[in-house]
Amino acid sequence: MRKITAQLFISLDGVVEAPDQWHFPYFNEEMGAAIYAGLSKADTLLLGRKTYDSFAGAWPAREEAGEVDASFAKVLGDARKIVVSRQRLEFTWRNSELLQGDLIEAVTALKNEPGGPIGMSGSVSVVRQLLAAGLLDELHLMVHPIAVRKGERLFDEGEPVPLRLVSSETFTTGVLNLLYAPAPSPGTVGYDDVKKRMS
Repeated sequence: MRKITAQLFISLDGVVEAPDQWHFPYFNEEMGAAIYAGLSKADTLLLGRKTYDSFAGAWPAREEAGEVDASFAKVLGDARKIVVSRQRLEFTWRNSELLQGDLIEAVTALKNEPGGPIGMSGSVSVVRQLLAAGLLDELHLMVHPIAVRKGERLFDEGEPVPLRLVSSETFTTGVLNLLYAPAPSPGTVGYDDVKKRMS
């Protein structure tokens, strides 16, 4: 079965909205390498419409211009790009298509198709739904040392989402590069249980 990994920029207070307004002062070669390592392994990208529009508005031009990141732009362009949207879309970026049918059913089928890893970037509402459905295999968070204090957060109100830390590193900018995987629910633990474990 194919693995789905989501990458997100996130602030200390959990904000994931509009990272273009607070993320760039923390970008460096370490972060660029980590982003490239994650997305370049994927032969398929699963993207929400807003993230797709942002990517499609920037990366094809960078590839054509032959800029420093042109090789990464080509990797993204060559990947199969599946866009989650309720609207019909006209695609100008190569290898792009609209997700057909119900999200959970379609992604379940996609995971069972032959192929390599499936990458995600941004696309918060899609990430939430896949986590809730047990379809997301890895959640890659780059936690920035800033409290944005406004905007959409990764986790809204609802049931707890237990996660297991797989790996961590700290960039020189203070950004924490954290990789999580879903974890089984720890169950209900009370104060008496904690005391027993400590005794």
